[in-house]
Amino acid sequence: MTQALGHYEEITFEQFIIFIKSHHQQLEENINSYLNLETAISESDRKVIKNLLDTFLQFLTSPNLQNGNDVYKSYLDNWLQSQLSTLTMKRFNLFRLLFEKSFITLMLQIKHNRTSSFLMFLLSIFTYLDFSYEKWIEVPKKNGKQHNKNKELTKFELIDQLNKLLILSSGVHDLAFILKKCEEYFHYKRCVFYAYIPWSNQFYGVIGSELPKVQSMKGHLNPKQAMLFNTKQPIFLKNPENFIKEEHIHLFNLSSVIFIPIAHDNQLYGWLTFDQLGEEFDCSKEELDILEEVGIRLGLFFARKSEQIEKTTGLHLTERETMILDLLAEGYDNKKMAELLYLSEHTVRDYVSSLMTKLKAKNRTQVVASAFRLGLLK
Repeated sequence: MTQALGHYEEITFEQFIIFIKSHHQQLEENINSYLNLETAISESDRKVIKNLLDTFLQFLTSPNLQNGNDVYKSYLDNWLQSQLSTLTMKRFNLFRLLFEKSFITLMLQIKHNRTSSFLMFLLSIFTYLDFSYEKWIEVPKKNGKQHNKNKELTKFELIDQLNKLLILSSGVHDLAFILKKCEEYFHYKRCVFYAYIPWSNQFYGVIGSELPKVQSMKGHLNPKQAMLFNTKQPIFLKNPENFIKEEHIHLFNLSSVIFIPIAHDNQLYGWLTFDQLGEEFDCSKEELDILEEVGIRLGLFFARKSEQIEKTTGLHLTERETMILDLLAEGYDNKKMAELLYLSEHTVRDYVSSLMTKLKAKNRTQVVASAFRLGLLK
């Protein structure tokens, strides 16, 4: 009896992935249902767990996945590391519970004749993720409390250095110098800033070494990237190939890379990237926490500099006017701006007219030129 229950035919990773891809819509419905039924989950946890479930399912249905035991485990590591900054043991366990319940329900719904095989493979995946997660969050035991105390002191010293640097900086035109100092403080060989325009979902390179390459980087976030980067959390990608275009990886000789959001008061200005010029590296949750503080400080720095510009010029632009101004600077016409902002062309014309009045400009070109001169555009 025991032997019969324990007997099952093993499947490959490729078979498991094909099954997930064939039934992903039904699995996604089950996931959403179970997540909504868990009323005891706080809203902040629910948001993170929803993202974990969505990105994990997206990872399993990615067209770039390759077969092979070691290969697929490296993919699992890449996914886990990309979520490291938002994970806690509680969230990880809830994520696992909801996915397993949804998967088991799917197997019962379709009455699959190899249920045991697929469930055992899923169990092996989560066993590996458990092991990897514990490895990544493990606190070094060396020197006990004194070791942890020294690490905490180093963290505060690094952030204090950055605070002093930002206080002494005169404006965002010092950003290149700030980034070079960040490389020095946090021991990375390259630091780049990418700006983000939320209403058009665009990013573009601004500052970093090999500036022509950096400023050639522009485009829209695809759905997979948007799901990952719009969480406004630090992201470590040991292998970025599933999230970054191949030509961009070759252009910058990227291996491992860290993305740190620069945000303040729900406004995302963009991201800092840290890497080692093609060398693969590891990054602990503790290191991500320190770099997250860098993004918070720079977000506050950006916000304060914007406030200073407003006080100096005596101009106050509404959030919508600021959006229109940025799009004007990007060269969009009224029709395209209306599409991007879900407004009528008539409303867009009114905003452009308001900008012309405030900036004392005769046409759209003068609006942009005046905005650059006054520091409203960078």
